[in-house]
Amino acid sequence: MSKSNYGKIAAGAVASIGLLHAQAAFAQQCIAPEDLTDAGIYAVPVIAEGFSASCTPYLESDGFFASRGEEFVAPYAAMQTESWPGTLRVFMNFATSGQEDGTASERSEMFRSLPPEALRPFVDAFLAQKIGEEIKPDDCAKIERAMELLAPLPPENFGGLLAFVLDVSKVRDPQVCDPDRP
Repeated sequence: MSKSNYGKIAAGAVASIGLLHAQAAFAQQCIAPEDLTDAGIYAVPVIAEGFSASCTPYLESDGFFASRGEEFVAPYAAMQTESWPGTLRVFMNFATSGQEDGTASERSEMFRSLPPEALRPFVDAFLAQKIGEEIKPDDCAKIERAMELLAPLPPENFGGLLAFVLDVSKVRDPQVCDPDRP
């Protein structure tokens, strides 16, 4: 898989968390690298669920995901609660930006009126569904290989790597804030 495909997959994962496409208003905003790190960590167990639902029939029964998938996901699942605040900021950035017809404002009010924990099941279900819809059978072995390559990394390194890849690959949807700016 090429670097640009990794960037697209990473951007797609983060964008799925946000539920909505970033639009003109978002172009002036950026997402903090540490929030992307949190979102990457938070998303792995949910993405794994969507991946499992879509790909299990297409994977080897003795492959990485079947034999070590739970072990790979466990440290990320253990960090989901502490990663939720940054993930929520990424979600709110996407969910409240955009359309000039007032719907972004309505969404913003609706989401801000809910307690943060009430949004978690919504984000989880949407992310799992979107990942499941986006994965094609031909991609399953490639994604499994990517998981296997990421498995030795601590979750914090994976999350940081996600933010780094999005930044250096010049992905602007979402744009990563300059970590050196105050």
